[in-house]
Amino acid sequence: MPLDQARPRRRVFFGCKRAFDLVVSLLLLPLLVICAVTLLVLNPFHNQGPLFFVQTRMGRNCKPFKAIKFRSMRPADRVARGADGPLDEERITPLGRFMRKSRIDELPQILNVLRGDMSLIGPRPDYFSHARRYVREIPGYRARHMVRPGISGLAQTELGYAVGIEATRRKVQADLFYIANTSFLLELWIFWRTLSVVAKRAGS
Repeated sequence: MPLDQARPRRRVFFGCKRAFDLVVSLLLLPLLVICAVTLLVLNPFHNQGPLFFVQTRMGRNCKPFKAIKFRSMRPADRVARGADGPLDEERITPLGRFMRKSRIDELPQILNVLRGDMSLIGPRPDYFSHARRYVREIPGYRARHMVRPGISGLAQTELGYAVGIEATRRKVQADLFYIANTSFLLELWIFWRTLSVVAKRAGS
C-alpha cells in the first residue's frame, strides 16, 4: 500500500485503539480497587512491604515514565540486576509468585494506560537503565518505541519473559513485526493469546 494511503488508516487505527484502551481501563478500575483492598489485608502476612511497586521505564519516543505494579518482591533499596542478568527469583514472595503467574501484579498499569503512558497492547517497556544499554547495543531497539508500550504484547505472548541481551534481541524483532503489521486482527490475536497465557498461568 502506498505510504500516503497507509498513514490515514494508521491514524484511524491508533485513534480507535486509544479509545478502546480508555474504555477497557475504566471498566477494570473496580477490579483494581477490589484487588488493592484484598492485598492490603493479605500483605502484612504474606508479602510485607508497600502495596505498589513504581519503576522508571522507557516509554514512547524513548522517554521515561513511572510504571505502576502491585509489588510481588521483597523491597530493595535499588535494582541490583544488570541488563544481562537473571531475574531475582529469590526476592519473589509466595503471594507475589501467585500474582505474577495470574498477572494480577500488572493490573495497576491500567492507571498508566489512563494517563497515556501505555496501551493495553504494545511492546513491553523495559527498566530505563537497562533500556539505555539496549538502545546502544541492539539494532532496532529505539524503533520499538515509536508506539506506546503495552501491558501485554506480541513478544510477551509468543516468546515469554525476556532475560538478557540475546533474548531482548528476539523480543525486538517481534516488536518491530507488530509495529509494521499492526491491525485490528493482530490486536485481537494478541488479546486472545494474553487470555490464554493468563488462564494457563504461564510465564514468570
